[in-house]
Amino acid sequence: MISEYVLLGRSGLRVSRFCLGTMTFGTDWGWGSAEDTSRQIFNRFLDSGCNFIDTADGYTNGTSETLIGKFLKDRGDRDRVVVATKFGFGREQGNPNSGGNGRKNIYSALETSLRRMQTDYIDLYWLHNWDTFTPAEELMSTLNDLVRSGKVRYIGFSNCPGWYLGRADTIAELRGYDRIIALQLEYSLVKRDIEREHVPAALELGMGITPWSPLASGLLTGRYQSGKGDFTGEGRLHAVKEHPAFGGVLTERNWKIASEVVKVAKELGRSPAQVALNWVTNRPAVSSTIIGATKVQQLEDNLASLDFTIPAELLKRLDEISAPEMTYPYYFFYKKEFRDMVSGNTTIRPTRRTEAA
Repeated sequence: MISEYVLLGRSGLRVSRFCLGTMTFGTDWGWGSAEDTSRQIFNRFLDSGCNFIDTADGYTNGTSETLIGKFLKDRGDRDRVVVATKFGFGREQGNPNSGGNGRKNIYSALETSLRRMQTDYIDLYWLHNWDTFTPAEELMSTLNDLVRSGKVRYIGFSNCPGWYLGRADTIAELRGYDRIIALQLEYSLVKRDIEREHVPAALELGMGITPWSPLASGLLTGRYQSGKGDFTGEGRLHAVKEHPAFGGVLTERNWKIASEVVKVAKELGRSPAQVALNWVTNRPAVSSTIIGATKVQQLEDNLASLDFTIPAELLKRLDEISAPEMTYPYYFFYKKEFRDMVSGNTTIRPTRRTEAA
């Protein structure tokens, strides 16, 4: 039974260190779980002591939200569960205001989600994707009004550039709006890009990161084998490998990382998935990691990922093989040669910022 919870960012919201991602609830996209299996996974996750559920208005064409609403009603414990959903992707072809970050769509999307999930409030409302043109002032004003109305408790951002995140949160701070408490971003041993901008922003601004795709669509589970640029096996990676959000996973670099994860897992007597989840969940600024499953057995394996500690020498191997490239302008900030130039070859210890997790 899981009984450890963390505060999500600089807020009073208590969440479990794992969050159940429900993109797999429903078979509308050609993969995922039927209702009975989804219910078993949902109930097992909550019965384990975890309390954080994540979905989106577009997942499996709305089936995910509908199933969550049904499951919550049947359980009768809505107030114990932290329910998060998202807005941003279009829900109706040919209607330009059925997606994006504008006020008209946000209100419509929220009412749709509330109706599907049979609830009168959302605990955490995510911006699913930056639409590239809605003014940050309009977005933050709208989200603040929703919090004030009681239909939304907290707000978070997903899939957005660091500069827009900083601008939006600064507008909220200066105008006395409700602040962004969390970031949902792709983060795994093969995808560490957010360490350049988003992780420092989360630490500075008090936002908890909830990584999505921590197993790189299954690549880090150890079930796939590399072979001449292709792979053998079946599973989610087959279904989504051409999807624009998951493309580029099958690279020579990533196969090497996946292979190292398997080696470390064998030395620890753990599954590769547990090692990968343990690594990402214990990264700076990470509050709660999103896990998904199409079988109860997968969920059980994932839930045991924090029952051990990766020794320093093995952790170093994982860190080194997966380290992101030091590109411009970041080497101006972090390479020793430049830091010495700034500090006059002295050692400066900055004031420790409050971590988001």
